[in-house]
Amino acid sequence: MQSASNENYIDNLRREKSVGMQETGFNRSNLSVSTDRYTSKEYAEREREMIWMKTWQAAGREDEIPNAGDWKEYRIYDQSFLLARGSDGKIRGFVNACTHRGNVLCTEKKGNNARFTCPYHLWSFNLEGNLVGVGRPDLVGPIDKSEHGLVQISVDSMGGFIFLNPDPNAEPLADYLGEDVVSFLKPYNLDKLSPVMDVRESLECNWKVVVDAFQEGYHIDGVHPELLQVIVIDPFRTRYNFPKYHNLAVAPFDVKHANDTSFGADQEIAAIRALPGTFPGVAAILPAFEQLITPYQQADGSHQFPEGVSGRSLLQQATRATLTASGLDVSGLTDDQMSDNHGYLLFPNFFMTVRAGECHIILPTPHPDGDPNRCIWHVTSYMWLPPGAEAFRAELVEVEEPGSYPYFLALQQDYEQMPRQQKGLRNSLLKKLTLAQEEVCVAHFHSVVDQFMAGQTNS
Repeated sequence: MQSASNENYIDNLRREKSVGMQETGFNRSNLSVSTDRYTSKEYAEREREMIWMKTWQAAGREDEIPNAGDWKEYRIYDQSFLLARGSDGKIRGFVNACTHRGNVLCTEKKGNNARFTCPYHLWSFNLEGNLVGVGRPDLVGPIDKSEHGLVQISVDSMGGFIFLNPDPNAEPLADYLGEDVVSFLKPYNLDKLSPVMDVRESLECNWKVVVDAFQEGYHIDGVHPELLQVIVIDPFRTRYNFPKYHNLAVAPFDVKHANDTSFGADQEIAAIRALPGTFPGVAAILPAFEQLITPYQQADGSHQFPEGVSGRSLLQQATRATLTASGLDVSGLTDDQMSDNHGYLLFPNFFMTVRAGECHIILPTPHPDGDPNRCIWHVTSYMWLPPGAEAFRAELVEVEEPGSYPYFLALQQDYEQMPRQQKGLRNSLLKKLTLAQEEVCVAHFHSVVDQFMAGQTNS
């Protein structure tokens, strides 16, 4: 059974709040994007202040710092922040600098401390950021410790992800994301999923090239021809939703066009069996799926589905049964959420595709050196790992030699394509890009970029 609140949201998503491609309101006049935003040093410098210093951004996972005293660093450009779990269990964020003379407190990427002690003059701070001690008090003189705590920044969590906002006047995370986003994602139990791939490396393209690439399916024919066997890009079935600064595209997780009568049960079954190459979580579902299709097998080995039964509906049943049996609560999710691929962009850079029991995160950030032609991309796949499967949990891989990490085929193809696009964007006579109608989410993303760059948001 699905929860009433999520059922209502899905209904709204389908009817009132979501729109089809023809109803998005984007026309040719606003399907144009200037190229300077990908290559201009001046644009990147303003982008740093107007976007990255003013937005909520994913900075890690709560389970990375599970115990009191655990901390990790988050960096954006040359800005360093500490995320620390206090003795009260709360996660707080601090500027990674001593309030005495500005010395860096922590030079490692993570650790566990009872307190943070500056190695310069031995000022120390507790896990709540309060100044609790100074080196050589006789040399310091009278000081009100309550006025010299660490500089705190806004930190909050959603679905097990820690978000951080450098803006002292940041609106609450829940308001920034919006009620629709929070309500929709909650039943997925994202906080209970574990990383099965976690890779970060430098990439020779602007961070927005990465965001753009993962918000449209138009490039599948050219870049991922193998996916055409298992993914149907049907512009008349995809639905879009644009909550606040963010966007959602819902593509039915199917292996045939709705009106393709030549695509029979056996072809559908074969395509579903091939899905793990693109969606790894399906591998755990296939045994239950195989059991469900057995009653429909004919004497000659072929399969026939009666009216109302399809490979899609059986995959949904198998997914719900498998995840429930392994301990994941999916009672708040609809049948469509058992199968359909929901692609969310949480502005500015948190792109997630999510299905029941798995999600995949693409997280590009500007390169620390400020070069607009480079970025850092962080790719993580999360899946439901039943109790006892901790050995499959992946640790972060920091790739030092470009091209040395073996991504799965579709991701490798994107990895190779995006730098090629950046090379083209660097041609100075190319002033603008023209987007196709299918790329409405790309257009919406850039309209939000424009809002932030013009200072026209309340964030």
